Amino acid sequence: MPSEPSEPSEPPEPSEQSEPPEPSEQSEPPEPGRQPRHGLVLGGGGVAGIAWEFGLLAGLADAGIDVTGADLLVGTSAGSVVAAVIGTGVGLERAFAAQLEPPEQSAELATTFDLDSLQAAAMSTMRESGGDPVRFRAAIGAVAMATETVSKATRREIIAARLPVHDWPDRDLRIVAVDATTGVEAVFTRDSGAGLVDVVGASCAVPGVWPPVTIGERRYIDGGLRSVTNADLAAGCDAVLVLSPMTMPPGGPFPSLDDERAALAPARVLVVTADEAYQAASGANPLDPSTREPCARAGRAQAAAVADAVRSLWSAPE
Repeated sequence: MPSEPSEPSEPPEPSEQSEPPEPSEQSEPPEPGRQPRHGLVLGGGGVAGIAWEFGLLAGLADAGIDVTGADLLVGTSAGSVVAAVIGTGVGLERAFAAQLEPPEQSAELATTFDLDSLQAAAMSTMRESGGDPVRFRAAIGAVAMATETVSKATRREIIAARLPVHDWPDRDLRIVAVDATTGVEAVFTRDSGAGLVDVVGASCAVPGVWPPVTIGERRYIDGGLRSVTNADLAAGCDAVLVLSPMTMPPGGPFPSLDDERAALAPARVLVVTADEAYQAASGANPLDPSTREPCARAGRAQAAAVADAVRSLWSAPE
């Protein structure tokens, strides 16, 4: 039987979230003589977010900046796909090209989804849960387990098709999911004893849309229910780049990007959120496979605007 994944302590109570931040940094150099540890955090955002992240990473590579060799990769939901793909050594051009495939030629499945409605439902459930984030996640998990969706086998085939390599890489890759029964987050690594396809499927299991994924004796749902980025899991790194195609409204059940950035102190941190071109391309349904091509191109174009900031972050301090 697969061993249980590591489960970090419960997150702090969520606080009011600010407007999506512009790329910004906080800085403190590592100890003299020690190589800085770099972390790459890849947030959630549906298939549109997957495409944007691959596009942005490819655009950074166009500018001569390769961040895929980060010492730590943290992937949540859509970001778990990106983290798993680059973590297993798949080239960015190959990953980007896959986003340009016509929907009918891909393994992706179109589904009805409204992001605004989901966010409103999350806010309502949070109020009913008394503001407790773990109770909130358990309540969402109960709904997910009771909702009829596509078969688990069909969904697993979709996830498997997204990952050219199905074995865990020999590097620090952390993928976040949430226990559908308890609401407690689980951070999976190569030492967790669970298959990479199943772990990525769990992290991407949007409640009410895709079925929860069974790993061992537990059922898991989307890691974005704990945080859209789970950037705090990169604590201990000296420089952290956070890519977040999706942001959540203030006052909800999720910690703000500003709070998570503060939790990484004294690291140098840069948060990149998606621009207006991506927002227009992704629309109200970021799970729609037809959004992949325009969102990938939007990400690649946006890279030019953030390249200097990323280059500065990724360079060791003087």
